Amino acid sequence: MTDTSADLVILGGGSGGYAAAFRAAELGLSVTLIEKDKLGGTCLHRGCIPTKALLHAAEVADSARDSEQFGVKTTFDGVDIAGVNKYKESIVSRLYKGLQGLAKAHKVNLVEGTGTFVGGTTVEVDGQRHTGKNLLLATGSYAKSLPGLELGGRIITSDDALTLDYIPEKVVVLGGGVIGVEFASVWASFGVDVTIVEALPRLVPNEDEFASKQLERAFRRRKINFKTGVRFTGAKQDDNGVTVSLESGETFEADLLLVAVGRGPNTAGHGYEEAGLAMDRGFVPTDERLRTNLPNVYAVGDIVPGLQLAHRGFQQGIFVAEEIAGLDPRPIDEAGIPRVTYSHPEVASVGLSEDAAKEKYGSGVQTFTYDLGGNGKSQILKTSGAVKLVKAPDGPVVGLHLVGDRVGELIGEAQLIYNWEAFPEDVAPLIHAHPTQTEALGEAHLALAGKPLHVHS
Repeated sequence: MTDTSADLVILGGGSGGYAAAFRAAELGLSVTLIEKDKLGGTCLHRGCIPTKALLHAAEVADSARDSEQFGVKTTFDGVDIAGVNKYKESIVSRLYKGLQGLAKAHKVNLVEGTGTFVGGTTVEVDGQRHTGKNLLLATGSYAKSLPGLELGGRIITSDDALTLDYIPEKVVVLGGGVIGVEFASVWASFGVDVTIVEALPRLVPNEDEFASKQLERAFRRRKINFKTGVRFTGAKQDDNGVTVSLESGETFEADLLLVAVGRGPNTAGHGYEEAGLAMDRGFVPTDERLRTNLPNVYAVGDIVPGLQLAHRGFQQGIFVAEEIAGLDPRPIDEAGIPRVTYSHPEVASVGLSEDAAKEKYGSGVQTFTYDLGGNGKSQILKTSGAVKLVKAPDGPVVGLHLVGDRVGELIGEAQLIYNWEAFPEDVAPLIHAHPTQTEALGEAHLALAGKPLHVHS
């Protein structure tokens, strides 16, 4: 077996790995991409894409069930989970085939197998060594559990939840972050009795407090139960169900316990520490140019401390390819990466929360909240929510936070506003088509610029 060499060797074929591979190939570099499972990684096969397919199916179920509020009579006969799974898998399959075609078109040397970092810039797969002038580590993440909580049976992760072939009657969701609230939202739309347990004081605790309150209000209306500020103490399961215990003394009976306490860096067993790579609680620290402590070794995606988002890894992969090619790309501003929780309603944000802005800029931070009750398209969609802006003292808008159905589609404009360091006066003159939900962004900036039209100043 002949060892190989390339300009860039990449360990991991998820969003960060394949983006780096394709961009590097475009720039004329030779690339070897090593992946033990399927090209596309967590996002395509076990994360973003399949969960959003489930969420769209859930939206269709809600539309059918609630159609009379729009004057349309339909009959809702239930959810065919086999049909939902077929729909979900068809999307994943089509995108996977597209990625495989792109890998061939870019002439990327795709190596299937488990890679071990053996030092320098070399990765070994099944006895064969692949050495690059540069090495990129992009091994992704896995669904975490809690110490002492054994997974299996009726205690499942999000990976397991995506492959369920039945709809449970009652579920307890452990964790009120993005993954937890998205699955809770799906199951509630499918008619499941859902209870979320979150140890921190509010749902989606990494978002602005305003967004948490908006989501919690919406979940109460949807009869999604949640317990915040209380710790989980244990779970017992038998053939009939699972009993979940909380520190408060409360217990909940359910068919399933979904453990949604976040994702851990997939770095164990790859030879990282043995090769001398600096580690921090399983993560791989990098500088702003995504360099590790080892020469010509880079890291991207979920193994790098920070937001665990597919589009972050994707952009980081492009950055590393351009860095290696000598293009001197601009470092990525982590706060400028948009974040979306695709529950019903959606939560979307970019930039700083109000608290983070006050910590950075002091008490002179200004905020403005525009209620979607004043937005025509939101009323047509029968969604409630709001847009909140956070502005630095005598400075630009540094945070944008949105809650409401479909607001994830507005985050593109929001991230341009943040990343261009726009002042309210820069955005206020821009014309937003009527009737669209983007008008809510326009109205909020008009108000902060001192020209409130559809709101009381």
